[in-house]
Amino acid sequence: MNRATSLIRRVRLLAHVDPTLVANYLPIFAPAWTPAPPLTCHHVRFLATKQGKGPGKVQKVKPKQDKQEVEIKQKMTVSALAQAMNKDFDHIFEALLNTSVDLDSLEPHSVLEEQWIKEVVKRSGMKYKWAKLVESKERENKDTQRRAPPDPAVLVSRPPVVTIMGHVDHGKTTLLDSLRKSQVAAGEAGGITQHIGAFLVQLPSGEKITFLDTPGHAAFSAMRARGALATDIVILVVAADDGVMKQTIESILHAKKAQVPIIVAVNKCDKHQADPARVKQELLSQDVVCEEYGGEVQAIHVSALKGDNLLELAEATVTLAEVMELKGDPTGLVEGTIIESRSDKGKGPVTTAIVQRGTLKKGCTLVAGKTWAKVRFLFDENNCTVKEAGPSTAVEIVGWKELPSAGEEILEVESERRAREVVDWRCYQEEQDKLKEDMQAIEVKQREHQESYKKEREPLAHLSWRQRKSALYKANKKLMAMRPSEKLESQELSLPLIVKGDVDGSVEAILNILEGYDAHHQCQMEVVHFGIGDISENDLNLAETFSGTIYGFNVGVNKSIQQMATKKGIILKMHKVIYKLIDDLKDELSSKLPPSVKENVIGEASVLAMFDVTVGKKKVPVAGCRVQKGQLDRKMKFRLVRGRDVIWEGSLTALKHHKDDVQMVKTGMECGLSVAQDIEFRPGDEIECYEETETRQTISWDPGF
Repeated sequence: MNRATSLIRRVRLLAHVDPTLVANYLPIFAPAWTPAPPLTCHHVRFLATKQGKGPGKVQKVKPKQDKQEVEIKQKMTVSALAQAMNKDFDHIFEALLNTSVDLDSLEPHSVLEEQWIKEVVKRSGMKYKWAKLVESKERENKDTQRRAPPDPAVLVSRPPVVTIMGHVDHGKTTLLDSLRKSQVAAGEAGGITQHIGAFLVQLPSGEKITFLDTPGHAAFSAMRARGALATDIVILVVAADDGVMKQTIESILHAKKAQVPIIVAVNKCDKHQADPARVKQELLSQDVVCEEYGGEVQAIHVSALKGDNLLELAEATVTLAEVMELKGDPTGLVEGTIIESRSDKGKGPVTTAIVQRGTLKKGCTLVAGKTWAKVRFLFDENNCTVKEAGPSTAVEIVGWKELPSAGEEILEVESERRAREVVDWRCYQEEQDKLKEDMQAIEVKQREHQESYKKEREPLAHLSWRQRKSALYKANKKLMAMRPSEKLESQELSLPLIVKGDVDGSVEAILNILEGYDAHHQCQMEVVHFGIGDISENDLNLAETFSGTIYGFNVGVNKSIQQMATKKGIILKMHKVIYKLIDDLKDELSSKLPPSVKENVIGEASVLAMFDVTVGKKKVPVAGCRVQKGQLDRKMKFRLVRGRDVIWEGSLTALKHHKDDVQMVKTGMECGLSVAQDIEFRPGDEIECYEETETRQTISWDPGF
């Protein structure tokens, strides 16, 4: 009835609009009803409904929410996908749980396959769309190159660039001091040269020679190679009392590789043990044939300390230079080589360079590696300003935007704008090369992962989908339950390092030594940062973050930094001699290692019989023994050996001789001993008394000196 009444009301309402509807439908429900006359004004009644689940009630439909669209593309990295989704790395990790992706190897720079990119987007409640392909035009090469060979008409004579090379402590720097009447060796830390020094020496006859003094220590091999490549003549210094040594042979190899002629300076001929003839014979085995043996190599007997025959050595050098007819082009854009680079407090980034072509002046715009300079000042070896530097001149250059690396090629460009273009291009080219290397490494890793994934799935191939999923879940339960941020810290020993040096070459030498570290199985060593200049607050922050140690080589540290380091508990280790720095580093690595425990057996006894002793109300089993060797000391540890098996290890609760408690029992004496544990002794068992001594382990790394 309620439903019929409701329909009648609806029909009555419609009667105001169309009376014909009443004639058609109303007789069904109320045949006796007649329509009322139409009203003069039309009223429209809106039927109200309530929300609910009951019959006849209408529910509001929520508008459909649009899913977030994510632009994807091929070979997206995890960080790129997270950025496109506006999520963090952990979200990507969670979305890939219960998949075949190797979550342990997942890093922000890891490249994801297309199926996993789509899977992450779907599981995140989003939808994906492919990014539009943008045609990238090939970037124009903006690099600068050396100029074409010069016109012989513009060439002029230039001083020879001579590099003094040889073994450490054979007198290279002392020889140079005598030539230029200075005292460099006295100022060198530990009496050894640790930088490449460049000097212009003018002889009494008026000739000029540019000398390069390279370090002879084993750590500075790269510096010697740079010196040989930037030189015209090599003076090989060999001590007459020491002969040909390891770095002497290395210097010969550098000179031959650079195809540079050699002059042998047999030094320390004033000593009683001097034997110049033996030196020349030893050089024969290295294919260095002196004139006395029919060769072309000049050998001059000198004493750098007393100054004997130095003029003869200089004349031999000038004569060889005249034979070589060394010419240089003083015109056009400058070309040169960086010998050394350092950071100076007052001057900023400073480089020592050899000008090979052109004339370097104040205001020139130079490019070296991935940095450039507007030359502000030029200094000679005496720290005096010079206006210009021609071919074969060694000069310090001030005005670099950043510190270039030693060994870089210097090229002059027309303007600062051109310099920026060259640097931008070189940075771009380096990024592209690195990207190619990374992609190759990623592809190799993906192939390895796919192969391991297939091998892992092969034993489960016969199972159903649900069985396989259950088996994989059980196998990876620990992995799934542990997020990267919750993983336990590695228990491996490690030593993070921050290395600071005074010049680029010193840092390079230290890093080359550290690259040869081969004791990672004992203690991990990692260089987290390296740089040039004094210890800074940023270095302390890095050391605090990584719990590392700062090693400084020929650098300073002010009081405020020292106080800050002490407050933070950061270790600063400052050195002026490279081999002392490496020795200190080896000691610190050794201190990280746990002490090795060594057992020393001090006594042996054999069990003769077993008997029980009543102590209070308790019976205690006692082993009757005779000491066969050494002595038994109650303070030490004991071991019960039966045949070849160790039955028990621990300490004694009682040691008696007859009825007396004793501390020690010696060879040939009988005794009774008991232990706290319930151990069954048998006649014929062996009792060993031993002590444990801890000895400090030493790192197995051998840096080679």
